[in-house]
Amino acid sequence: MAEKMADRSVTKMASETAPKSAPKPRKEMIAETRAKLIAAARHAFASQGYADASMDDFTAGAGLTRGALYHHFGDKKGLLLAVIMQLDAEMSERLSVISSRAETPWQAFVDECVAYIEMSLEPEIQRIMLLDGPAVLGDPSQWPNQSACIRATTASLQTLIDNGTVRPVDAEATARLVNGATLSAALWIASAEDPETVSKKAVEAFLTLVSGLLVER
Repeated sequence: MAEKMADRSVTKMASETAPKSAPKPRKEMIAETRAKLIAAARHAFASQGYADASMDDFTAGAGLTRGALYHHFGDKKGLLLAVIMQLDAEMSERLSVISSRAETPWQAFVDECVAYIEMSLEPEIQRIMLLDGPAVLGDPSQWPNQSACIRATTASLQTLIDNGTVRPVDAEATARLVNGATLSAALWIASAEDPETVSKKAVEAFLTLVSGLLVER
């Protein structure tokens, strides 16, 4: 009996003196909360659509309260924008990988544009970014991510102009027209009754359109 009591005493002392795990930094906790809410909202928006997804769906899925949602995103619309920005960042990474595989800078530019158009066939992108997004947040060309997109396209075109591949046009003006064409094609595909057929038409027309930028050899 004495030995058992001694063992329990030693165990208790060990547990009391063992170092406790330090609490997570506030910044890390905030990031985790945001990530949980975005993940829950993304699933709800993709499966139910923006109109039918409720804030209770987001908070229950994330194991959080409505107060956390309001604090981090303001409202349901703010959460939709956060989901769209996450999707856009993922798309950009995928497009970078696609363009990096091309044999020439021109082919990289074309492949990236075509891939963006074809991504509009993916259900999640189609529903959240191209159908619900414009209906709730307005004109996609005015979204925060578009400025970075214009800058990247302008830089790519300027490189192609400088190396003599593309005609000496204004790079920014051309970038805005190219981006407008790809966005318009994506929106058209997303709202079409037969997206696959429309996608093929859009890609073919786009390739014909941008081929006019090439310097004649």
